[in-house]
Amino acid sequence: MKLKKGSGWNAFFDEENERYFGEYGGTMAYHLFELTKEQYDLLDSEMNEGDASKIMYEGRHLYMSVDDRCGPPYTIVFDDEYEKLCPWAKVMAGGKVWPDELTDAAVELFESEKNNREQRRKKREKREKEAEPC
Repeated sequence: MKLKKGSGWNAFFDEENERYFGEYGGTMAYHLFELTKEQYDLLDSEMNEGDASKIMYEGRHLYMSVDDRCGPPYTIVFDDEYEKLCPWAKVMAGGKVWPDELTDAAVELFESEKNNREQRRKKREKREKEAEPC
């Protein structure tokens, strides 16, 4: 595992699986992303959290937790495998986890979550098939 570390963010290259990941934030907001090699390569240890987060937001959102006093705290799990993909992550959970239906709707609605659409659609299809009467 290779690590890049900056102020308020970390990025990892999982050499075994040849995948790239990034995390940033703290107690008020925490984000976990899957990155491309190109996005990972753009990250530099001298970068501040804001610049790093702009790059990470171009990746695929895996997990998000928000407790910013603008409302009740909440957590969104975009990919149920985030713990398996990122066992090193220092995930900060807060508030209730959004149900799958709400997460699916947000992914379809927000352009910023377009990288999750294919994965969420497959998950929804599987859920619907399992719910069908035999």
